Amino acid sequence: MSDEYDQKIDSNPQLQDLDEEFRENYTDILTRFYLVFESLHKYIMDLSHFLDDLEEGLFIQQTLESVLLNEEGKQLLCEALYLYGVMLLVVDLHIEGVIRERMLVSYYRYSAQRSTAESNIDDVCKLLRSTGFTNTSASKRASNYPEEYFKRIPVNPLYVNMVLGRLRSDDVYNQISAYPFPEHRSTALATQAAMLYVCLFFAPSILHTHTAKMREIVDKYFPDNWVISIYMGITVNLIDSWEPYKAARTALSNTLDSSNVRDISSRYASRMQKLIPHTQQLLKEGALIEENVLDHVSKVTNVVRECNVTLRWLMLHASMPGPAWEGNKRCKQIRDQVIADAKYSPLQVFELLLNTAQFELKIRDMFKCLLIEKQNKWEKYKKEGVERMMELSEVFSGIKPLTRVEKNENLQSWFGAMGKQIDSLKHEDATVSGRKIVQLIQALQEVQEFHQLESILQVRQFLADTRNYLHQMIRTINIKEDVLITLQIVGDLSYAWEIVDSYTNIMQEGIKKNPSLVIKLRATFLKLSSALEIPLLRINQAHSPDLVSVSQYYSGELVGYVRKVLHIIPETMFGLLARIVSLQTSVIKELPTRLDKDRLREYAQLEDRHEVAKLTHSVSIFTEGILMMKSTLVGIIRVDPKQLLEDGIRKELVKHIATALDNGLTFNPKAKTSELVGKLETLGKIMDGHRRSFEYIQDYVNIYGLKIWQEEVSRIISYNVEQECNSFLRNKVQDWQSVHQSKTIPIPKFPPTDSTSVNFIGRLARELIRITDPKTTIYIEHMTAWYDVKTHNEVINMKFFSKITNSVGTAGLTGLDRLFSFMIVTELQNYLNALQKGVLKDKAWLEMLAVVSKGLSPSSAIISNPGRFYSQHTSRAQRVWPQILDRVLKVGQMQLLRKHIAYELNISCKFDSKHLASALQVMNDALLAEIEAHYKEPSKPYPKESNPLLYELSTYLDWAGISNPYMKIYVTTKNLEYFSVLSFLFVVSQLPKLTYAKTVGSLISRRVQDQIDGVPFIVGVQTLLRQFHPEIRNQFMLYLGQYVKSYMETAISSGTGKATELPNEVMTTLYFLESFAHYSGITRKTLAVHIPEPILDQYQILSTS
Repeated sequence: MSDEYDQKIDSNPQLQDLDEEFRENYTDILTRFYLVFESLHKYIMDLSHFLDDLEEGLFIQQTLESVLLNEEGKQLLCEALYLYGVMLLVVDLHIEGVIRERMLVSYYRYSAQRSTAESNIDDVCKLLRSTGFTNTSASKRASNYPEEYFKRIPVNPLYVNMVLGRLRSDDVYNQISAYPFPEHRSTALATQAAMLYVCLFFAPSILHTHTAKMREIVDKYFPDNWVISIYMGITVNLIDSWEPYKAARTALSNTLDSSNVRDISSRYASRMQKLIPHTQQLLKEGALIEENVLDHVSKVTNVVRECNVTLRWLMLHASMPGPAWEGNKRCKQIRDQVIADAKYSPLQVFELLLNTAQFELKIRDMFKCLLIEKQNKWEKYKKEGVERMMELSEVFSGIKPLTRVEKNENLQSWFGAMGKQIDSLKHEDATVSGRKIVQLIQALQEVQEFHQLESILQVRQFLADTRNYLHQMIRTINIKEDVLITLQIVGDLSYAWEIVDSYTNIMQEGIKKNPSLVIKLRATFLKLSSALEIPLLRINQAHSPDLVSVSQYYSGELVGYVRKVLHIIPETMFGLLARIVSLQTSVIKELPTRLDKDRLREYAQLEDRHEVAKLTHSVSIFTEGILMMKSTLVGIIRVDPKQLLEDGIRKELVKHIATALDNGLTFNPKAKTSELVGKLETLGKIMDGHRRSFEYIQDYVNIYGLKIWQEEVSRIISYNVEQECNSFLRNKVQDWQSVHQSKTIPIPKFPPTDSTSVNFIGRLARELIRITDPKTTIYIEHMTAWYDVKTHNEVINMKFFSKITNSVGTAGLTGLDRLFSFMIVTELQNYLNALQKGVLKDKAWLEMLAVVSKGLSPSSAIISNPGRFYSQHTSRAQRVWPQILDRVLKVGQMQLLRKHIAYELNISCKFDSKHLASALQVMNDALLAEIEAHYKEPSKPYPKESNPLLYELSTYLDWAGISNPYMKIYVTTKNLEYFSVLSFLFVVSQLPKLTYAKTVGSLISRRVQDQIDGVPFIVGVQTLLRQFHPEIRNQFMLYLGQYVKSYMETAISSGTGKATELPNEVMTTLYFLESFAHYSGITRKTLAVHIPEPILDQYQILSTS
C-alpha cells in the first residue's frame, strides 16, 4: 500500500512538490510529536528493565517486596504504573488515534530511520496505533477499551498485583491524618482512588469477575462518590467507565442506590447552607485575629476541611458531563437527581469557593507570618515574664519601696526562682516547655490566692501580666508547620483544573456588577495554583532540568485562565467606549471657535454630556477594580494587574481592529464598479473612531493610548502580510513561529472570502491590481493616474493612496508594498522557470535564436529590409508572446503601484516626522558613499555579513518610502543564453501594437482590443532586464539601436520618408528607449552610444512639437 502511494506521488510533479513542501514545513513539529510518543514507549521499557533487574537481584538486598515495604518505595512503584496508564489515556484523549497514525507514518516517510536501543518506530507504532476511542458524545465506546490498549506492551503481572494490593489496603500517602473524620475518608483517599482506578485496567479480570475485591474497593474508596479526577482535572464517571465490567458494576450499585444518592446529596446541600454564612462571618473584619486563631486552630482547620470536602463533592458530581459519558442515560439520571436533591446552585458553589479560598489565604498568610516571628515572639514574651518576676522579687526584698508592701524573704526568693524557671524555658522542646508553662501559670494563680496578694493592686497586675505572657508563650509554641501542611493537603483544587471553567461566566458577571470582586478572585486563583504541586513534586525531588519548563507550562495555563476571567473588564470597557464614541461623533456637536450667547443652550447638550461623563466614570471604576488585585505570583509567573489590564485592552483592541479590517476590505466580485474607494473611506472613518475613542480614554485608564494603538495596528497588519506572503513561500511561517502572533494577545484569523487571498491585505492588493489592470486601463505619468480605456474616466490617482493611509495606516501601506514585492518575485520566477524549462531547452527555439543572433551580428551593422527580417522571426514565436506579455505587464503594473506607495510613504514620513526622514536620507547617502568608496578602493571598510546595519536600515527606508522599486533586484539569475535576443524580439513584436500619443505624452495601445498599456510594458521590460548582468541590458539596447538605424536607413534609401519626419516604427521605438532609459536611470549620454545624436535630436523636436 505504501509503495502504491509513493509511486503515485513520484509520478506526479505537483504531488512531489506538495510532498516536498510538507516535509520542509512540518518535519520539525512531526519530530516533536514523535519524540513524545517515543518517550512514552521508552518509559515503559525502562520500567520493565528496572523490574527485571530488581527481580534478578541486581540491586543487592532489594526485592520488589522490600521496596514496597519502604514508604517512599511503595509510593514510587505505585506512581510508576499509574503514570504510565495516565499517559496512555491522556495521549488518546487529546490526540485521536487516526491522527497519531498519520503523524507516525509522516514521520517515518520524512525522517531518517531513527531508532535507539530501547525503542524503534515499529514498537512505537504498535503501542500508539489507533484504539478506536474518540472523545465525542456521538461516538460508540470501543470494545475492551482501555484494557486492550494497556496490554499492548505487557507489564510484569506480579508487579501489577502487588501494586493493586498496596493501593487497596494501605494509606499510601498517609492522608487520613489530615482528614480525621470518618465521613471524610473517601476524600482523604481520593488520590489513591484515582491511582487504583487507572491501575485496575492493567488487571481487567478483577473488574470483570472479582466481586469481593471490587466490593471492598468500592466500600473503601467509592461509598459516596462516583465522579473522580484521575489527573489534573481529567474527570471520569465510574457509572459509564465501569459499565462493561460485571463485578465493578455490581459493586458500585449500592453507592448508586437512589436513597443513598439522595442522602449524600441532601447532606452536602445542608452543609453548604451552613458553611456559606459561617465563612462570611469568619471573614468579617476582626474575626480572624491572631489570638482567636491560635486558641482555636483545630476548629479553624475543621472549617477549611469541611468547606473543601463539600466543594469537591458538589463540583465533581454536579459538573457538566464530559463528552465521553455525556450520552450515558444512567449518568444523566444520577446527575439530575444530585442537582435536585442537593438544590445545586452554581452561584452558591461559586460563593463558597470564593469564601473558602479567601479564608484559607488569610489563615495561611497569618501562619506563615507567625512561623517567621515565632522565635522572636517567644523570646520577647519570656523576657517580659522574667522581668516582671525579678521586679516582684525586688519589691518583696524591701530594696524597691512600693506602697503597702512589706518585706517578705520567702516571696522574694520564690519570685526569683520563678523568673529563673521562666528563663530556662526553651521553644525547641515544645512538649516539656508546654507542661512547665501550665504549671507555672497554676503556681502564679495559687501564690496570688494563698498570700493575699489580690489586695495589692500593682502586684496583682504584675502577676496577671506574667500569666498573660505565659499564655502567649503557649500559643506561640503551638504554632507549627503541621497546620500549613494540613491546609495544603485539604485545600487541593487540582480536581477542578478543568471544571472551574464552567464557573467563568459567573465570575465575569460578578465582576461586571462589582469590579472589586477581583480581590476575592485573587485568592481563588492562588488556591487553583496549588494544583501545580501534583505534576511538579517528583520532578523537583529528582532535580530534573525539566522543572522550569513544566512549571512554565502549567503556570502559563493558569495565567491564561486568569486573563480569560479578567478579560471581561476590558471587554466591558470597550462596550462602554463604543457608546462614548457614538455620542461624541454622532450626537454631541463640535463647538465652533465663536459662539453666540443665544445658541449656548443648543450646544450645551447637558444630558448627552452627562451620559458621556457617566460612561467614562464606569470605565474608571472597572480599571480601579482590576488594579485592586495586588501583584500575585501564580506558579512561577508574576501577574501584575496593571500589565494584565494593558494586555486585556490590547487584546480587545486587536479583536476590534482585526474585525473592522476583515469586514471593511471584503469586495463583491460581481460588482459592476469598484467598491474600493468607498470601502476605504468607510474603513477610514471606523479606524478614526476607534483611535479617537482610545485617545479619549487613555488618561482615565492610565495607559499610553497612542503607543498601544500604533504597536497593535502595526502587529495586526504585519501578521496578516506574513500570512498572505506564505502563499508565495515554500518554507512557510507558521503561527507558532511568527514574531507577530502572541498567545497572550492573539490576532484573530478569519476564513478566506475568496479562492486567491488569505486575508484582507491580499484582497486589498488584488482589488488594486484588478482596477489598475493594464488591459483595461491606461497609466498617464504626467497625471500620476490610471484612466479607463473605454470610458476615459479616472480610476484612481495619487490622492487614492492617502485614503489607504487613512484606513490601514503606514503599516498597511508598507505591508501592501511588501506583498507586491512577493508577487513580483513570483511572476519573475515563474517566467524564468518557464523560459529555462521550455523555450531555452527546445531545440527549434535555440536554433531560431542562434540564427537571429547571427543575423544581428555585428550589432553595428544595418539590417537590409528590416520589416521582413524582424517580422519573419517574431511571427515564429507568435504563440509565446501573449504569455510573456501577460507577465511583463503584471510586473510593470505592480512596480508602478510600488512607486506610488513609496511616494505616499515618503510624503507621510516627511510630514509626520521630518527629522526621522532627514536622518534616514543622510544615513542612506553616507552609507552608499562609503560602499562606493570601498568598491573603488577595497582597503576601505565595508559592513560585514554579521553587521545588521544594512538590513535594519533598509527596513527603516522601506517604511519611510526612501527607495526606488525600479532599481530593485528581485531574483538571482544565471546568465541565460540568447536572453537579450529573446527580450529584443519580444519587445519589437509588441511595439507595432503601440503608438505615441502626444495628448497623453506616452505610448498607448493602437487598438482597444490589443489590451496593452505603454508605461507598465516599459517598466516591466526594464524590471526584467535589471535582474540580469548590465551587459544583457546593453546588448538589448544595441539591438534596439540597430533596429532604429535599420528602419531609418530603409526610409532614407527608399525615399518614402520626409526629411522632417521619422518612420512610425522609429518614433515608437525611440519613445520606448527614452522611457526605458528614464525608468532605468540611464543618461542621454549612454543612450547616444546606441542611437546617433542627430536621430535623438530630431526625435526630441518631433515629440515636443
